[in-house]
Amino acid sequence: MVEPARQHTRFERARIIGARALQIGMGAPLNVSEDILREAFKDELISLFGVEEANVRFVLDPLKIALYEYENNLIPIDVDPHDD
Repeated sequence: MVEPARQHTRFERARIIGARALQIGMGAPLNVSEDILREAFKDELISLFGVEEANVRFVLDPLKIALYEYENNLIPIDVDPHDD
């Protein structure tokens, strides 16, 4: 995806991440593969499930997935501030 035209305010950022997390929680397809998420959250998965299980487990928290997508410009949502 492309970077936004301008940096989002903290309110816009929260709205975009929250909307995307809701979509993910309702079953929307992810914009990132499971393997990439598994690698990105490897330390957390190891601490929760152990080394062997971390390779087969998946990140289930929609908010963490949405935050990862936002930080990597993978969410096709932007805001129109109506600059006047």
